[in-house]
Order: sequence, then structure tokens, then C-alpha cells
Amino acid sequence: MSGIPHDHYEPKTGAEKWLHSRLPIVGLLYDTIMIPTPKNLNWWWIWGIVLAFCLALQIVTGIVLVMHYTPHVDLAFASVEHIMRNVNGGFMIRYLHANGASLFFVAVYIHIFRGLFYGSYKAPREITWIVGMLIYLMMMGTAFMGYVLPWGQMSFWGATVITGLFGAIPLIGEPIQTWLLGGPAVDNATLNRFFSLHYLLPFVIAGLVIVHIWAFHTTGNNNPTGVEVRRGSKEEAKKDTLPFWPYFVIKDFLGLAVVLLVFWAIVGFMPNYLGHPDNYIEANPLQTPAHIVPEWYFLPFYAILRAFTSEVWVVQIASFVTGGIVDAKFFGVLAMFGAIAVMALAPWLDTSRVRSGKYRPQFKWWFLLLVIDFFALMWLGAMPAEEPYASFSLIASAYWFGYFLVILPLLGVIEKPDAIPATIEEDFDSHYGKKSEATPAE
Repeated sequence: MSGIPHDHYEPKTGAEKWLHSRLPIVGLLYDTIMIPTPKNLNWWWIWGIVLAFCLALQIVTGIVLVMHYTPHVDLAFASVEHIMRNVNGGFMIRYLHANGASLFFVAVYIHIFRGLFYGSYKAPREITWIVGMLIYLMMMGTAFMGYVLPWGQMSFWGATVITGLFGAIPLIGEPIQTWLLGGPAVDNATLNRFFSLHYLLPFVIAGLVIVHIWAFHTTGNNNPTGVEVRRGSKEEAKKDTLPFWPYFVIKDFLGLAVVLLVFWAIVGFMPNYLGHPDNYIEANPLQTPAHIVPEWYFLPFYAILRAFTSEVWVVQIASFVTGGIVDAKFFGVLAMFGAIAVMALAPWLDTSRVRSGKYRPQFKWWFLLLVIDFFALMWLGAMPAEEPYASFSLIASAYWFGYFLVILPLLGVIEKPDAIPATIEEDFDSHYGKKSEATPAE
């Protein structure tokens, strides 16, 4: 499975040999769990197990919720209340599912930004990165459709606003919007479509996760130094690595346990903190909420969507050049999806020969600004579409695109990186000390 030289599974008993010759499942599992892993991985590498836990939690709790949910506009809101009030443990299952989505996005954002800092997208891991971004897009689609299912005010009007974005696409926008909604407006057909897709997409995500794991098991794991594992021989590789079991499995489960302490505290004591009060009011097509906002994990890209109004000169130029085809609404949609696309293109936009940001002094500051910018966009997405928030959103959006399209390519040319360890073993020994030789017995 891995390109790193290591000991592979060898069946010993007759039964093991019989099974291995027909279905090498034990060997596959052995190579997966015993894969050589860079021994200098730090705590930023625990979020993979948190993401795996979140996916399993969402699928299991989702299946239970589906048993009691009714996807009909006249019954959906009441069925959710039935789950909360009458189903044994229903309130806990729903709170686990709702807050599990938030934990999922907390983990994926940390996972993505860790990859951006340590250069996990660089060759030979471009495909791993692209598959990861596809998983992220599937997560966004699944979460959006799930938010519609309770059929509260924010569910209904959020669906109306987001699906309306497709109508901004020239020529084909309206047919796509009608097909997505199942009619001219958000109604029962929309709820049924979203319910079906919300149930289906997690299994698509699970398939992509398997591909994602397969991809990085083929190329080997990145590490904080960005230095590759030596592959000349098994002996050299063993100096840079440790088996995934038991070393990193135990470490990952310890990290997961700490994360779950916080998660259970939120579920138990403040389960509605990240929700919106309006979603506890049944959907009413005749009453628009004063301020329509998506869930918190969509807010950065929602801020980018709203930032590009008809008064922005870039939008005016685009509209003039295209003869009015690209208006402010369509430009906002392009910017929102473009903000995700530039992240996916990071392997080709980053021109530095050094993989890890740990050894790039200028990069560290620009990256820190990117993290601050992301939180600023999240806050601005929750604010009203008025001044001064509109101007701040435009500035923050400009930096997001500027970082990926201008700063990242230029840094690779002008930046002088720090000295990099020759091997992973050297980096590990510098942090933890080289094990002294045993004193021979006299």
C-alpha cells in the first residue's frame, strides 16, 4: 500500500494462508494499521481521527433520526418536535447530530489550515489534497441540506436565499434552480429532494474518505519538517518512522478523548448555543426574518458572497467587459466558489521549494494574517449587509484572494527559508534527544 519500505503481512497458520490467497483482507488491514508513520508528527495531526469519529457519529445518529422524521412541509417541523419530546433519548440524538456537524467543521477547518501551513498539498500529495477538498464540498452540501430539514424559519429562508444563487447563472441559472427546487419556489418537492440527498451524501463522503486515506497511504504522510521519509531500505525508513499502531493510534485516541470532553460539555449544557432562535419557529413563506444567516461554518464564504456589490469597481469592470452578463449577484457567486477553488489550487500556486511553513519566516506572518482574516470573515458574515461591515468584508475578501493568487506565488521567489533538517530522524532527535547507548556490563 505504501511506497515506504516496511514489513508486510505474512500469514502463518493454514487458515490465514487459505483466506489470504482468496481475500487478502487481513493483509490489507495489517498494512493499514502498521503503516510506517513519520515519528515527529505533532498534535496537529490528531484531527484525522476526530473527523473519522464525526463521520461515523453523523451517519449513526442520522439513521436513527430518519426513523422518526417525516419529510413533508406540513409534518416536518412537528416530527422534529416529536423526536425532541416523545422519542426515548430523541433530544440527545438530535443534539448529538446537530452539534456533531459543528464539530465536523471545526475539525475540518483545523485539518485544512494545518495542511496549508505544513505544505501537505505539495508534490507528491496533490491528489490527496484535491480529494480532501472534494470531501469538504460534499460536507458543505450535506450540511446545507440538513439545515433545511427541521423546516424552521431559518431553514426555509436560508434555502430560499442559497438556491436563489443558482438563478444568477446566466442562461442556465433558472432551469437549474427550478430543477433543484422541484418547482418555482421552496416547497414540498424541495424538502423531499434535500432529504434524499442529505441521506445519500454522507455515504459518498465515506467513499471519498477511503480514497483520501488510500492516497496518503500511497505517498506517505507529510510531517512538520516537510522532509520525506528515507526510502532506500527498510532499515533507513525505520529510523524516520514508527508503526501507526500502537504509537499514533494511542496518541490519536488521547486527543479524541480531550476533544470529546469539550463536545459532551456543549451537548449536555449548551446544545443550542450554535443554533439560531428563529429555527424554533415553524417555516412561514409570508414572514421573512429580519436577518437571514446560515450556520456559522458557512459564514466566511457568505461574507465573501455579499462583499461584491454593484458599487465595487471589480464587479463594474466585469459587468462592462461581459456586456452585463456578470452582474453583482453572479460575481458574488463566482467569488464564493472561487474562494474554495483557490484553496484547491494551492499545490500549483505555492512556488516555494520548501514544503513546511515552519522554515519559512515571512510565510508565517502572512499565514497568521490569513487565519485572522478567516475569523474576521466569519464574524462579518453574521453582521448585517450595511456599513461599515460591507467595506470590512470587501477588504477581508480581497486579502483571502490576494494571499493565494499573489502572496503565495511571490513568497516562493523572494523568501529566504531557514535551514531544514536533513532527515526526520535528525528533527526528532533535536526535540527529544538521541537515545544514549547502553553502557556495557563490566
